[in-house]
Amino acid sequence: MSRAWFDDLSDEDHAFIKRFVLASGSLKAMAEAYGVSYPTVRSRMNTLIEKVRLADEAAERSAFERKVRLLAADGRVDPKAIGELLRAHEDELTRSGNGADR
Repeated sequence: MSRAWFDDLSDEDHAFIKRFVLASGSLKAMAEAYGVSYPTVRSRMNTLIEKVRLADEAAERSAFERKVRLLAADGRVDPKAIGELLRAHEDELTRSGNGADR
């Protein structure tokens, strides 16, 4: 089984996953451990789920596209900017003749 989805996550995400496992999957225990509300932990979990889903689905995508999509899922890149970045990247690949090598 590929670890690409795990490797694409940040150290902070890895730490969150470890704490989640050690908390036996309890979001309530996670909220207590982090000293935040349950909805805050639920939101963080939803973000992590989206990042894992994107990383898992993106195995055939370029490293650039995977990184941009993960940054967007993490809220670090404006979603509108993603389309522009990916179009520019695709244009660059097409111009350089590497479009098929994504």
